[in-house]
Amino acid sequence: MTLTATRRRTAIALASLTLLGGTVTGGVAAAAETGATAAAAYPCDVSMSSSGRLSAGYYNGTTVQPSSSQVTAAGKEAQCLLQYQGHNPGTIDGIFGRNSQAAAKKFQSVVNYACDINLAEDGQVGPQTWPYLRRLTC
Repeated sequence: MTLTATRRRTAIALASLTLLGGTVTGGVAAAAETGATAAAAYPCDVSMSSSGRLSAGYYNGTTVQPSSSQVTAAGKEAQCLLQYQGHNPGTIDGIFGRNSQAAAKKFQSVVNYACDINLAEDGQVGPQTWPYLRRLTC
């Protein structure tokens, strides 16, 4: 495949920006956007305190609801804890989208059955769901 001079310059410019992005961001290359946004995957290192409280180290509270439109610490935390407990939220990207909400619904359903409670099975991780996700109750 032969590239025109303009396309060749564009390809070189994009490659340069990608390499520069990797240098500036400590090795994480900045990819050129092609219409779809590539999701960043964050690591999950879930630990349990001596009192039995689970934490992934992104968010410590139990009140903030993860966002479905932007990356948040609460979103990364909830995704990691859902994954740890066997509910697949998809890519750990901090955005609480459809996959994360489906995993949260399954989690809420399991908790309702196991703990004989009535959490809303809405797929939202808020003040009622966080304590169960952190295993603070039941």
